[in-house]
Amino acid sequence: MPIAAPPHNDSIMDAMGAERPVPNANRTPALSHRMKHDKSILALAVSSQYIFAGTQGGEILVYSLDTFQRRRVIHAHKGSVLGLCLSQDRKLLFSSAADPIVNVWCTSAFKHLYALWSPYDIGDIFCVAYSSYHRTVYLGAQNTSIQWYDLKEKDSRPAPSLSSHPNERKNKFFDSLGPGGAQTPRPGGADSRPRDAAGGQELQIDSHDIYQFAHYGYVHCMLLGTNILPESPSEEVLVSGGGDGRILLWRIDPSQRGAISSIYTLEDGREEGESILSLARERSFLYSGRFDGEVNVWDLETRQLVRSLKASTGDVHTLTLGAGVLYAGGKTGIVQKFNEHYETITTFKAHDGLILASAFTKYNDKPTFVTGGNDNTVVIWEVRDCAEPNAVTRRSNNDLMVESLSQFVSFRTVSSLPKYRADCRRGASYLRSVFQNFGAVTEMINTREPYNPIVFAKFRGNPATTASRKKILFYGHYDVIPAENEHRKWKHDPFSLTGEGGYLYGRGTSDNKGPIMAAIYAAHELANEQSLDSDIIFLIEGEEESGSRGFEKAVQARKDLIGDVDWILLANSYWLDDHVPCLTYGLRGVIHATVQVESKHPDLHSGVDGSALLDEPLKDLVMLLSKLTGRHGKVQVPGFYDPILPLTDDEKELYTEITQTLLRGNPDLGDPEELAQSLMRRWREASLTIHRFQTSGPENSTIIPRLAKAALSIRLVPNQEAGNVAESLQSFLQSEFDQLDSKNKLNVTIDHQAEPWLGDFNNEIFQTLERAIMSVWGPTLGQRRESVPTTDYFSPLSKPTATPSPTTNSKPEPATSNTLANSSDDPVVLVSATSMPNHPSSSSSRKPLYIREGGSIPSIRFLEKEFHAPAAHLPCGQASDSAHLDNERLRLVNFFNCQRIFKEVFRELPRK
Repeated sequence: MPIAAPPHNDSIMDAMGAERPVPNANRTPALSHRMKHDKSILALAVSSQYIFAGTQGGEILVYSLDTFQRRRVIHAHKGSVLGLCLSQDRKLLFSSAADPIVNVWCTSAFKHLYALWSPYDIGDIFCVAYSSYHRTVYLGAQNTSIQWYDLKEKDSRPAPSLSSHPNERKNKFFDSLGPGGAQTPRPGGADSRPRDAAGGQELQIDSHDIYQFAHYGYVHCMLLGTNILPESPSEEVLVSGGGDGRILLWRIDPSQRGAISSIYTLEDGREEGESILSLARERSFLYSGRFDGEVNVWDLETRQLVRSLKASTGDVHTLTLGAGVLYAGGKTGIVQKFNEHYETITTFKAHDGLILASAFTKYNDKPTFVTGGNDNTVVIWEVRDCAEPNAVTRRSNNDLMVESLSQFVSFRTVSSLPKYRADCRRGASYLRSVFQNFGAVTEMINTREPYNPIVFAKFRGNPATTASRKKILFYGHYDVIPAENEHRKWKHDPFSLTGEGGYLYGRGTSDNKGPIMAAIYAAHELANEQSLDSDIIFLIEGEEESGSRGFEKAVQARKDLIGDVDWILLANSYWLDDHVPCLTYGLRGVIHATVQVESKHPDLHSGVDGSALLDEPLKDLVMLLSKLTGRHGKVQVPGFYDPILPLTDDEKELYTEITQTLLRGNPDLGDPEELAQSLMRRWREASLTIHRFQTSGPENSTIIPRLAKAALSIRLVPNQEAGNVAESLQSFLQSEFDQLDSKNKLNVTIDHQAEPWLGDFNNEIFQTLERAIMSVWGPTLGQRRESVPTTDYFSPLSKPTATPSPTTNSKPEPATSNTLANSSDDPVVLVSATSMPNHPSSSSSRKPLYIREGGSIPSIRFLEKEFHAPAAHLPCGQASDSAHLDNERLRLVNFFNCQRIFKEVFRELPRK
């Protein structure tokens, strides 16, 4: 039979080397990833690294096969891209379009090499094929012709006249004479070429290299191959399908510059044939797709139609063969799979519209099916049933890591809502099982009820290094904030990991489940490779989003289990923008407080009881809170700013580097001095915020509430002690309240406090992280060339202050995280060092930015004090990750590179 039998008792290897069964062929392929565009996808081609997608707008989109990140948009044609074809060695990409031009591209540098056109007006070029053996390009045209060009002769033929280029020819409409002999004005840019198609060698097809009326209808599809003619299996044959319902096989004559001559025609005997819309071939069997779901199977040895299949796809626009399975897709948006017996094994809805293109590939031995349609999407499908019979497929660690994260995200580990308490426990149990499956020693460390447990795990280093190996503690949290999605603000189910546009969407992907999984797989890989020379200890808590309740006491109670620690590492924050990797060396601390004023009288009616003699709690509260801050938010608590450290010269240089880098890529951020001051006020200056008010009584405008309270927070900076500031706050508020001479009662409660943290960015762990980031991320590409003068934007500061210059008439707009994440419409493209073509040496790699954060992580300073070990913070995600917001996400390339950085750090940190 023509199609290989599907696997039945196949298996795949997990990360531990254990075999597990492949799902049988009847299951629907898993949607792995979806990439959206703003125009229809008409053509697809897949190389060893990239997916190339031709669009209705004339672009060729280039997506990475490993991270699905869009690497390039090639502005290739002025008309829709109708056909894509790769050379056998995948080094050349041929694109045909409605221009009508065939462009040839280098697939490594995405450079335009040749532009090929016909000397005549041939209409749209529906398809293109390339013979690597003969080095000849074939194109099928709307005017029913097949034309060709022998690239071996490109340098020996005379250069074509530019006037013969399709852009220069007279247009039947615009260049015709209207009434009175006037010529219609041509639209602006009609003669220009797409920007990426400029340059390259211009090639014109010779008038002799044309087979006119190859079909009695449009030439819709073509393919090339050997083993088609039984009498001459090594001969390469061209196969074409047309609007006349015929399939023609053509012999290629290399002595005549690749000229074709008809060998025979495949016809089904109909008087009026319907168009052949698609072709696919495996060995001696040829498959053709036609209107209304008709798929024909031809035996090339006997030249007979052996089977006619009926698919539920509507018009069959695309046929693809992959490892023994035939995929048909078409008008209905449905893909239908056929096995070796021509039986339907499954159908599935792939697009909300027409399926116009498809391709099959095995990337890293993983069978993958790709589809494109007029719903403007490219969709990646994982088809495990396409593994070769009797073969064992090893899934890559990246695939397994994403699969583990998908399961991890599915647990609704929301620590702040009691209804998810069981989900939190299940999530902790799943995380522990991941550690156990990878050979780590694990234990659940209980916290005080009803708080969630801490997952403890230890990967032991090589026994030979027992005396010298270091102990690295990785801290993280498996709990997340709520994502109820009641108002449908999430694009997808927040607790179902969804791949789209190179990102993984789901609650916790960035904060903090993705980084945790990356660190686990890094330690596991090193242990498997017997390259782990340190002990990696994991403490993953389940209450971080609720103030780390119970964490400190639980850790103190089990210090015997945890043991000594040399270094502390966490990954619970984000880059400063979306483009440049960062290292975080400072976090602000926090005090959450409630200020409450209460009277002895009940809720009253303002019309009945309101008077100047009545001490109203809400009025007292407002007056009291107004004493907390002065002009521009300066905190009025006595001695509040005294402990704050001045800006050092080393830190000043870091801010200069940050502003230069940000403005180089995003000049819209404005004045460098204002940007630097804005960042300093977020990171190294303390602040006070009033969050909300709450009053007693019914919610109407006539009530005098008997009780009024406000929630506020103070963000602390290094050298401020949370306990001292909390005590000063309470004392100050009580003193100011006493001056009001009110009969009401004041109560100030400290609900939560966390110490600020400042790391030493010159120590060994930060320098190891820096080297790992430079090695993994490499240089950045695509940055704008605007230069920022190297200027000292900073004046000496003895104490941070929010007071502006007396000459300033208005406050500058602060640079928020949202501003930085969305400050440029032309983003910097940042790629992994190992995936870059012609990657330069690591000496040219740029250092990460050293940044501080305005947020707080309660446990980091506690862990430093408790274990007498320095901490470092590796941000994994981008500023636009939307952690704590709707549509939280983590970019796949960040996820994979984060794992590689952890692996290098875990390996290199113990070494001297």
